[in-house]
Order: sequence, then structure tokens, then C-alpha cells
Amino acid sequence: VQLQASGGGLVQAGGSLRLSCAASGRTFSRYPMGWFRQAAGKEREFVATINWSGDSTSYADSAKGRFTISRDNAKNTLYQQMNSLKPEDTAVYYCAAKMGAGAFSVYRRRSDYNYWGQGTQVTVSS
Repeated sequence: VQLQASGGGLVQAGGSLRLSCAASGRTFSRYPMGWFRQAAGKEREFVATINWSGDSTSYADSAKGRFTISRDNAKNTLYQQMNSLKPEDTAVYYCAAKMGAGAFSVYRRRSDYNYWGQGTQVTVSS
């Protein structure tokens, strides 16, 4: 499967962005998906995950109440709405897909995911 993330940009603190991740190559709707981010000089960290149907999600504490992950299986697209952005949200954001068993569950570990998009830069100015 190929993943193409987009929607990043420069925004002021308190602003909003909507990231998209377009999937192609295999049946998108079968896979749990996730968003991760990597700030300069730091490890890549979990942000949010969603199961195949979209009825189960999980968020990092830093994202709870501000970010919303969703998916449109008919469009083969994953989304992340990010509101009330903070300078500490500045990072490259990556979407990821988990192939294999367990489509009903959500996954928070990097090692759970088999495919990664190229990343999209989000910069939040203070």
C-alpha cells in the first residue's frame, strides 16, 4: 500500500489544520491506521489511531480533546483534524497502516505498523 500525507503548513498557535493521508495499492478499509509525529531531534511518537471501521479510536494524552482522527473508506483517505495547535505540536506528521490480523483493534506502537507515508511538516508559531 502507498500512503501520501498532505495538509501540513505554518499556522499560529491556537489555529487549526486538517491532515489527509491518501492510500492506494490495496484495500484501505481493511487496515487500522495511525498518525505519528517526529519533532526535530526527537523520537517518532504516537498521536492517534483508528480501527478499520472508524468506530474505535485512541489518542496520545497530548492530542486528547484537540485532535480528531477519522477515515473515509469510500475515498481511501485518513484524516486528522488538529485544533488549538501549540508550538510543541511542531513536527513532521506521518500516517501509517497496519496490515495483517486485528483490523477491529487500534494500535499505538510504531512497531505495529507495516507501511508509512512520507510525512507532512506542521509548524506552529507562537
